[in-house]
Amino acid sequence: MAKAVADTKGDLGPIDVLVNNAGWDRFTPFLKSTPDLWDKIIDINLKGVLNTMYTVLPGMVERQRGRVVTVSSDAGRVGSSGEAVYSACKGGLIALSKTLAREHARHGVTFNVVCPGLTETALFADFLASSGKPEKLREAFVRATPLGRIGNPEDLPGAICFLACEEAAFITGQVISVSGGLTMHG
Repeated sequence: MAKAVADTKGDLGPIDVLVNNAGWDRFTPFLKSTPDLWDKIIDINLKGVLNTMYTVLPGMVERQRGRVVTVSSDAGRVGSSGEAVYSACKGGLIALSKTLAREHARHGVTFNVVCPGLTETALFADFLASSGKPEKLREAFVRATPLGRIGNPEDLPGAICFLACEEAAFITGQVISVSGGLTMHG
């Protein structure tokens, strides 16, 4: 990780914006999962972000400026059947971001989180296929979503870019759900 960050800084200059956007899961009830599967899910969804932030954050602190936007999941906010370890990782990213927002506010570095809901990805397609009744399940999700559709990857960049821009300089420690209203609460 350190080499990748050093190479990026050498090619592009200081890193002022970090977007953590990695995720993988296998839908498995917790009692049918294994420690090997847990390790893979934790390595990708939690440790990857920890390593990246640990490597990039010192430069932001030194320059007294930076924006960190982490893509988590509504599974980390509200839970998700068949995704216990994934949900734990994504919930951990929310807690990590809020903690770092408190620790580094005085350094001019903000930390915010974007939580996609159901989104048309390969992971979602695999989940539907594994259900045995993909069209019926898709229809149920669409009916449950107030905006009447499953999200698209294109629904996310607006929230991410906003939180990374100067206009969002006074926003830190916040979580925005991009779920079509599926998981709204207040």
